[in-house]
Amino acid sequence: MSGTPKHVQVTIEKEGYAILTLAREPVNSMDLAVWEHLLEALLALESNPSVRGVIIRSGVGRNVFTAGNDIDELFALKTSAERFTQFWTISNVFLARLLRSPLITVAAIRGACPAGGTCTALACDFRVATEDASMGLNEVALGISVPEVWIKLLASIAGKRTADRMSQFAEMVGAKEGVVAGIVDYVTPKGDAAVMEKAVEVMKRALLLPDPGRIITKRLIRRELAAEWENEERLKKEAAVAWSLLSHPKTVKSLEKVLARLSGPKKSKL
Repeated sequence: MSGTPKHVQVTIEKEGYAILTLAREPVNSMDLAVWEHLLEALLALESNPSVRGVIIRSGVGRNVFTAGNDIDELFALKTSAERFTQFWTISNVFLARLLRSPLITVAAIRGACPAGGTCTALACDFRVATEDASMGLNEVALGISVPEVWIKLLASIAGKRTADRMSQFAEMVGAKEGVVAGIVDYVTPKGDAAVMEKAVEVMKRALLLPDPGRIITKRLIRRELAAEWENEERLKKEAAVAWSLLSHPKTVKSLEKVLARLSGPKKSKL
């Protein structure tokens, strides 16, 4: 796709779907630029009449779908309230757009997929995961709260009790547990080749259905949560509340320890 940065690569297949590859080494941590480019790529695909679906995959060397939000965007000593508000708004606008996208969306989850990675996958229509995948909204383990709409999305898929337990206690589950919880649809052997083979199979099967009825049905099911999610006023208020937590001395200390633990080539994080 012309103008798309190297961290977000898009290829369009002749069968009518695209493959969006997220490739920000080492672990696909998602900073403001990545979220902006994801939104740009999604909007471009939606406006392309030859594209009816998109598979989201990881292109990094490590066994990671995406480690979620880059902690540098959350660590108060490295950012500002203004930048965090922009980061928070863009990331959640993308996720809400992904949730309500008219495209058929498939997440090809290879390996680790915590926090923002899990939310990205949950916003897709299908989740295909390798047998060694792990998923969960584990923000609490880092001393921060799980966003309200993220919890609602998890609850809409896995049920309120499971969402309560997983989010409140930073619970990560494997692929087979994810199937039981409803957050994983298909499990494959380890490796990119296996997960992509299944993701393509799922996409091609879904493409056999005509779009008009499917798109309307998807909109009816998801419009309420998507509208709440991308409401600009709500996002500004939520960002302000989140920033008050992130700038609290206890949270700063907690994230400082995380940064120290993950410093060096393994850094980046949520």
